[in-house]
Amino acid sequence: MKQFVIIGNSAAGISAAEAIRQKDKQSKITVISDEDYPAYCRCLISYYLAAEVKEDKILYRPENFYKENNIELLLNKKVNSVDPKKNRILCEDKTQVAFDALLIATGASPKFPETPGIKKRGVFGLRTIKDTKEIEGLLPVTKGACVLGGGLVGLKAAYALRKRNLEVKVIIKSKQVLSQMLDSVAAAIVARRLEENGIELVFGQEVTEIIGNGEIRAVKLESGKALACALIVVGKGVEPNIDLVKGTAIKVNEGIIADNFLTTNIPNIYTAGDVCESFDLTLGSHTINALWPLAVEQGRIAGLNMAGDKVNYAGSIGMNSIEFFGLPVVSLGIYKVREQNGFEELQVLDEQAGVYKKLILKDNVLVGAILAGNIKNSGVFLKMIRDKINVSSIKDKLLKENFGYPDIMDFMKEKEQVYV
Repeated sequence: MKQFVIIGNSAAGISAAEAIRQKDKQSKITVISDEDYPAYCRCLISYYLAAEVKEDKILYRPENFYKENNIELLLNKKVNSVDPKKNRILCEDKTQVAFDALLIATGASPKFPETPGIKKRGVFGLRTIKDTKEIEGLLPVTKGACVLGGGLVGLKAAYALRKRNLEVKVIIKSKQVLSQMLDSVAAAIVARRLEENGIELVFGQEVTEIIGNGEIRAVKLESGKALACALIVVGKGVEPNIDLVKGTAIKVNEGIIADNFLTTNIPNIYTAGDVCESFDLTLGSHTINALWPLAVEQGRIAGLNMAGDKVNYAGSIGMNSIEFFGLPVVSLGIYKVREQNGFEELQVLDEQAGVYKKLILKDNVLVGAILAGNIKNSGVFLKMIRDKINVSSIKDKLLKENFGYPDIMDFMKEKEQVYV
């Protein structure tokens, strides 16, 4: 019997545990988490904060999941370091856990700027159920909130707080919202929808100080202006939790570097999820795509390989999907072209209807898409990106309303006949 150890109890960790148990019914599986809550859907916590999803609905697996799958779950246990030479991990409470195969699925943590006052009571990230519950506890005595950052986490927090009837201001350093997933045209459509629903967006400003004695009273901007608030959510991005492997032989860049079997450079140590730096199909290089569905897939493949398979991980595609006040938005693959070099953009815009579609092609192969207001065919476009279909013969159809899967199927059949 083997000893499988998984650090991380979220999408990647749970998926890996399930995959191992499918292949191996007997060996011991230990899942370790520094949180005190069983597995939950991290991507739903903003909707829980918005009171759109009840707490029982964010549980990722039933309460008896661990017992039924003979998984030892260790909660409230922080792993300080990994010792690849001795095949063990060292925990903050001084305990040690030995392993035959290890999965590092430690995820990421919010980045907090070094702003004076950032450690005051009432300043939160929005990453865990603990964060969400603590924010919720302050809502009955809070009138106004400020969100630092106009990325996905920041805007999801702003949406949730606005749905709870708070006055919400979002302070954004750049000139647009969602600069890591949208171009300026789509961002303007999103910004307009947020403002129409009572969220104030402050562009081109950074918070230089959080004001208050013990309790938060306001934030001070670069301009010198102060904005009153009693609650702050920081949405300035995340950083992979790689501290536990620093100083070891495990190779890291931004995250822990994985090969196409999701193995690190140490043969019996694997990585998956938001801490994993793996191959990106559209970029053609390694990067981190911190997305729930990708974490599930990476965890599954890592788990199968830990149990003895040799399943290849083809690579990830950056993708995001969100809806704000009835406005759906999807971003796939490359969303901005900085240098032409064979790139081509196809787009349609209906400002009055709030609909925008942009496709990015390189050498007649779809490598990216942005859909706002109407996300029909997002699944079709994702398949086209993944399968690297040459669209030269159907390029004029791509943004037509009647375009869909049949067009791809017909094209692929024609392509197959060419090689018969």
